[in-house]
Amino acid sequence: MEPVPDGAPGGRTIDDPSTPGVDLYWIPLGADTSVVRGSGRVFEAVGAWWHRRDRSDLFHAALIVRVAEGRYVIEQAPVPDAHGERRGVVAGGPVGLAWLGRWRLFRYEVRRWLGGRIPDLHAAVGGPVRVSDDPTVARAVLDVLPGVPTPVWGRDELRAGEMWNSNAVVAWTLVRAGVAIESVAVPVGGRAPGWRAGIVVARRG
Repeated sequence: MEPVPDGAPGGRTIDDPSTPGVDLYWIPLGADTSVVRGSGRVFEAVGAWWHRRDRSDLFHAALIVRVAEGRYVIEQAPVPDAHGERRGVVAGGPVGLAWLGRWRLFRYEVRRWLGGRIPDLHAAVGGPVRVSDDPTVARAVLDVLPGVPTPVWGRDELRAGEMWNSNAVVAWTLVRAGVAIESVAVPVGGRAPGWRAGIVVARRG
């Protein structure tokens, strides 16, 4: 898994995130969950050792899309209960192994949640990054999301070169909606595993 290039042009922080458009948030992995944070550190330590590179901070991507009818949260997350309609769930899949997906604990959901919330948004590094001011692109993000692939989380079933996860979902959605993905960069010193998987799969058509 290669890092997203640092210092790429394009995506910019904004002073007024209430204006229509698409905002990307880079949230440190496990910002509010010590178990996830610890697991991420172990994962990164092993990966850095295996690939003989320095360790990096790991990030989880999420989107907030503002259109005429309101503010939507776009995120992949664990399934907390059987009431996905309350969170605008449009897709979902298994975690780890396909057969484990019969149990809610081992499933993820993809949300298009009008008026929703991201629990660890407060921890986002650098605040919102505006990736598009175009209302047409914002609408496209909402429209394409239900078609996102839903392979097993944490595996490379789609043969994209790295795991499928929340970063893959966000990257896939942005590419399919017409965002110039090359202009989007992870925070300096960080990595977003799965990001390139989303780009690769989206560009297959």
